[in-house]
Amino acid sequence: MRQLPYFCRGEVVKGFGRGSKELGIPTANFSEQVVESFPSDIPTGIYYGWACVGNGDVHKMVLSIGWNPFYKNIKKSVETHIIHTFKEDFYGEILSIVITGYIRPEKNFDSLDALISAIQEDIEEAKRQLDLPEHLKLKEDNFFHLPEGKIVNNR
Repeated sequence: MRQLPYFCRGEVVKGFGRGSKELGIPTANFSEQVVESFPSDIPTGIYYGWACVGNGDVHKMVLSIGWNPFYKNIKKSVETHIIHTFKEDFYGEILSIVITGYIRPEKNFDSLDALISAIQEDIEEAKRQLDLPEHLKLKEDNFFHLPEGKIVNNR
């Protein structure tokens, strides 16, 4: 497995529409182009780290990389659940993330309730891990400060 942390930035695009509606756990999705640029030595699974929308505050996050076996996706996705309540959607904004740790591999679930329960456990594990000094220090990384007017991802 690649050494973490891994830094990534990209535009937030519309996903499958399940995070908020079906799961009650909204996610910010990266475009296929960003997903395809992820290094192959970052295996699929559930991760934790830090996330920032635009030049906003940095928040804890949990991240899924892969095909989401419960939904039998045919395309790999990278879906970030930011552990913060936003007042509105932020499609088209730049999402900056730092992946700092690994929680578990992807797996299938027998029911939607079992999936939701596992995601809630992942969120709690992310919160615990991100309070540790070695992860907390990355919250202040300069990566999260986008220079004003800088072109990011050809924008």
